[in-house]
Amino acid sequence: MSEETPGFEEKPDVPSGATPDDAADAAEPTSVEEGPAAPAGDASSKTAETAGLTAQLDQIRSALSERTGDLQRLQAEYQNYRRRVERDRVTVKEIAVASLLTELLPVLDDVGRARDHGELVGGFKSVAESLETVVAKMGLQQFGKEGEPFDPTIHEALMHSYAPDVTETTCVAILQPGYRIGERTIRPARVAVAEPQPGATPAAKEEKSADEESGGPEEG
Repeated sequence: MSEETPGFEEKPDVPSGATPDDAADAAEPTSVEEGPAAPAGDASSKTAETAGLTAQLDQIRSALSERTGDLQRLQAEYQNYRRRVERDRVTVKEIAVASLLTELLPVLDDVGRARDHGELVGGFKSVAESLETVVAKMGLQQFGKEGEPFDPTIHEALMHSYAPDVTETTCVAILQPGYRIGERTIRPARVAVAEPQPGATPAAKEEKSADEESGGPEEG
């Protein structure tokens, strides 16, 4: 049985003629470099992360679409509100103007009667003309003429008669003129109307019948 000599270390075999550096290299253990191994769960974790980001993006897009729709509805409601306010403002103004001008109609009637009787002279004439100018600027328009067809929407018949020279119900006298503001009638024209005489043949028809009986108008 052999005994190991204390302190004796086994040295690697070094070829004869080798340098000290070669001996050091031989003494060091050779390490094999290996690349890091990819964990098996990396691909699945990346797929799950991508799916999660896609879901979040869809939620953001959906929320953005809802907020955009809310903003559009709010803007439309605001525009409708502005239009209603403007329409109401115009309506209130028209009502106020119509109320004021309605109170002035008796004065305008007096001015008209004075003009018809030749009494519109001097200072009274200047005042009357100024008043008529002011109410015209406020949009007041007078209507109603003799000879125009009777329209119950703008005329009020106070007198009725028959006449052989009319072919339809006609305003033959204007007792009081009518007034309007734009398309709004604040007082209808008060008129006397005449209807065709019952059983009477209009002159045009009589002339036509006479021409037919004579074989037509004579040629020169």
